[in-house]
Order: sequence, then C-alpha cells, then structure tokens
Amino acid sequence: MAELATIARPYAEALFRVAEAGDLAAWSNFVEELAQVARLPEVLSVATNPKVSREQVSDLLLSAVKSPFAQDNAQAKNFVHMLVDNHRLPLMPEVAVQFDELKNAREGAADALIVSAFPLEGEQLNDLVASLERKFQRKLKATVEIDPSLIGGVRVTVGDEVLDTSVRARLASMQTALTA
Repeated sequence: MAELATIARPYAEALFRVAEAGDLAAWSNFVEELAQVARLPEVLSVATNPKVSREQVSDLLLSAVKSPFAQDNAQAKNFVHMLVDNHRLPLMPEVAVQFDELKNAREGAADALIVSAFPLEGEQLNDLVASLERKFQRKLKATVEIDPSLIGGVRVTVGDEVLDTSVRARLASMQTALTA
C-alpha cells in the first residue's frame, strides 16, 4: 500500500498546485467524483480493455463525473487524459485521499472519524466536535459511525491520532491492569 501512496503523491501534489490557482472547492469535488468513478470495477475493466481506445476511456470518465467542472475545465480534461494515457487510473482513489489531506492542511483542518455506541446528532454532536477541536487544535470535519460493541463512549480518529474513551477500551485497560 505504501508503494501506491508513493506513486500517487506527485499526482496529488501537482493537481493541488493547479487547484490552488483556481477554484479549490470545485477541484475537490471533481477529484472526489473521479475517484468514486475510478473505484468501479466496470470502469477499470473498460480502461484495461485493449479494444477500447484511450480517448474513449477518457470520454467515459469525463461523462461519468457529474460535476460540470469536468466538462468546462481544460485542465481537468488534461488530467483525466494523462491518467488514462499513463495507465494510472487505479491510483485515482489514493490521489483523492492525498489531495484531500493537502486541502485540509492548507485550511488548518482535519477529518475526524467518530465511532459511537449510540447515534450522535444535533447539539450533542456539535458539543463533542467543539471540544475535540479544542483538544486537537484544528477545525474538524466529523464523520460519525455507530458501533454498539463499544458499549458506551466514543473512539475518535484524527489522522494518526486516536482518542478512545469507550467503555470497551476502559474495560480492556482494567483487565490488563488486573492481570499484570
């Protein structure tokens, strides 16, 4: 997996430099949509079919992306053509991940995965995100998942940092302390 990330990095960095000069939000949407399309096994199958020309694959990708940005922006079209010509379409999901990391770093933000035993909504979620933003000292873009096996509490992942305040983690810690 590290090799894939290494190969994708120059593409993400170059794309980010182009996006910074223009509409970063539109580029971000385009990159995410293109990554979703590139993940589809049917698309990868067509892209690797020798009977389908590279131009046809590029046109397929551009038409599959719903963003009008894909049709209007020559740089976006060139990027898709370059990916197809260099057989780098399978890299697109990793390029999107790294592009998003670069965008978050520029904005001083980070993605946060909050796993909770129970649904979090409204004021409760807003309060939790606000306290996590103070703890991690950056703006967080929160995604919430439900995992009843946590029993209670939450497990928060921000980048490579994990904050686990779940009951399951506390019970495991107590068990380790008692058996040591």
